[in-house]
Amino acid sequence: MKPLLKSTTFIFSLFLIITLVGCSVANKQAANNEQKPQAGTQAESRKLVVDLANESSNLDPGLQYNFDSYSVYRNIFDNLIHRDAKTNNFVPWVAESWKQDSPTAWTFKIRGDIKFHNGDALTAEDVAFSIQRILDKDFRSPQYANFNMITAAKAEGSELKITTDKPSPTLLTQLVNLSIVPQKYVKEKGNDQFNLNPVGSGAYQFESWAKGTQITLKANAGYWGGKPEIPAVEYRFVSNPASRVADLQSGKADFASAISPDDVDNIKRKSELQIFSTPTERVAYLAFNMVGDTPTKSSQVNQAIAYGINYDSLITSLLHGYGKPVTQVLTPLSFGYDTSIPGYTYNPEKAKALLKEAGHANGITLDFATSPSFDQRIVQAVQGDLDKIGIKVNIVSTDQATYLKKVQDPARKWGSIRMGIWSCACMDADGTILPLFRTGTIWSSYTNPTFDQAVDAARTTTDDAVRTDNYKKALNVLQQDVPGIGLYQAYALYGASKQLQWQPDPQENFFVKDMKWAK
Repeated sequence: MKPLLKSTTFIFSLFLIITLVGCSVANKQAANNEQKPQAGTQAESRKLVVDLANESSNLDPGLQYNFDSYSVYRNIFDNLIHRDAKTNNFVPWVAESWKQDSPTAWTFKIRGDIKFHNGDALTAEDVAFSIQRILDKDFRSPQYANFNMITAAKAEGSELKITTDKPSPTLLTQLVNLSIVPQKYVKEKGNDQFNLNPVGSGAYQFESWAKGTQITLKANAGYWGGKPEIPAVEYRFVSNPASRVADLQSGKADFASAISPDDVDNIKRKSELQIFSTPTERVAYLAFNMVGDTPTKSSQVNQAIAYGINYDSLITSLLHGYGKPVTQVLTPLSFGYDTSIPGYTYNPEKAKALLKEAGHANGITLDFATSPSFDQRIVQAVQGDLDKIGIKVNIVSTDQATYLKKVQDPARKWGSIRMGIWSCACMDADGTILPLFRTGTIWSSYTNPTFDQAVDAARTTTDDAVRTDNYKKALNVLQQDVPGIGLYQAYALYGASKQLQWQPDPQENFFVKDMKWAK
């Protein structure tokens, strides 16, 4: 019996070991499956994790429209009309059709099957309200200059009636960017609470905002345009570029914005990742404070700065070709871009001479306002270039929300130079040089009646030849006065999981409903 007992004990022990090993292997396999969703059902239920360079400034679409804000809120809200990413033609959205009744009057037919996330129906009244609040000067919308050609917006049943002060060639281009907000909810909650708990009618609805950390949206199952394939999106705020790349490489993030050209090769080396890039209508620029008590009130000083920057080096050495030269604060993708404008080229000796003529033979010191939203290598390169011509630059960097508040403060005490990367998402000079430089706009720190007259005239005619001629005049004024200079046409540059299917466009739209996981 003893030999039998030993044999039985041995068999039982062997069986136990095999069972435990089998369980361990199965558990590891299950864990791996959980960490790396596979094609089919698991992939379809996988949320999208996005690393943004900065926290969203606002989720109220009537306020800021920087990338870190509108990449979130444009998924929460529907826009009045859309622009086809391939053809650039206007296509229906909340407005199912429209017609021009006269040179200054338009009618938009509003869809009747759209509901806000709280169950309220979206009506023409909501569309009219969305325009009216932007035009309310007390609301201080940064988009005011883009819509102030509208003198009246009112609902008549299921139709929206818009009247403009003069014939407007850019009305539709701006209405592409009009996100529709619920009038009743906004009035009940107030603007501050609406910003913190936004309700829209878009493909995704707001779920939570952990200040300083992340925003989470979930798919709108009842979306009128069909339920999105990606069930949820989590936006994480990761200001450090290296951390965004590390998150991609580790699988912690599926998508990362504001990728540095320096990191492209590292991302491409990892077979599980990909780079999305496209030239955009976004222009990187420097703006000068010409109304404050600062040396940049002088056009000579600003010309010296313009000649003191090595633009080619910025594009080739720092951007690795992910940028194109421009001669104005505009890109060739925008109507009105003028190839006859000479711009400024790198000429440090001429820059020094101009600085001397302006009375600064011993040099000057200027404050440079910026934020982590902008490529700090560019900021530092500009600082280094200007140091060589006798201009000492103090870099004053704040978070993006603070930076925007300073720039938009009517006191205009933000410094002498500021960095900017601008897109109106309208592909028209009206949406760029007018808000940036026209007297009295929220962004402008410059005034010139001749420039104002030219941009005003260009936005009040539908004759393309007349518009082109007026933009030529306006751009020549900017060339002479130098309230700002174009640095380069920016590329959109994103890193992403190779499982993510998406096509970026020149307007930098970020609609998660257009994305899906590879099957």
